[in-house]
Amino acid sequence: MSSSPAIPPFVLYVKPGCPWCDDAIAWLDERGYSYDEVDVYSDQAGYAEMQRLTRQGKCPTLKVGDEAVLPDFDTGQLEKFLAKHGWLKQAA
Repeated sequence: MSSSPAIPPFVLYVKPGCPWCDDAIAWLDERGYSYDEVDVYSDQAGYAEMQRLTRQGKCPTLKVGDEAVLPDFDTGQLEKFLAKHGWLKQAA
């Protein structure tokens, strides 16, 4: 019996009022992904970590374990990124 690869933990860096962030949250939720959400406006350490990882300040940004980072994306780019790494789930 084969199983899909384990999905590392997700951290999603977002800004309040960001429509791309809202889209990313809805997309991940619809597919049953779990993630830690970091509001980079209210969490200065989170913002600094996102900048360290990406050398930029745009959201949304997704960090997947210690394996991959996707900065400044839309849901089409998110889907391709997850598929490329074997982490893609279908909508529930």
